[in-house]
Amino acid sequence: MKGDIIKLAQRAVLEGTQPARDVARAIGKPYSTLLRELNPFDGQAKLGAETLLEIMRVTRDFSPLQAMAEALGFELVGICAPRGAARPHALRASGRREGASAS
Repeated sequence: MKGDIIKLAQRAVLEGTQPARDVARAIGKPYSTLLRELNPFDGQAKLGAETLLEIMRVTRDFSPLQAMAEALGFELVGICAPRGAARPHALRASGRREGASAS
């Protein structure tokens, strides 16, 4: 598992539908910095959560998120609702479903 998330993010950037330089530009990182952060063998460089989120947003490749969900025992399910719409089945941090009574 260690390094798998970085490798998936690296693949999304380097093997995705957009050139890696365009991805770097879209997320506001210098190309060389992004490649270094995506290098699973560079122990000194780290890929931040915010950068990973931006990579997934720009590339539309959610495989890193899918892997994280699976590693934590969750199933990643997309929803087709406008941002801010009520999500009656979304889990809260407490583990209760929204709209469920606190009995």
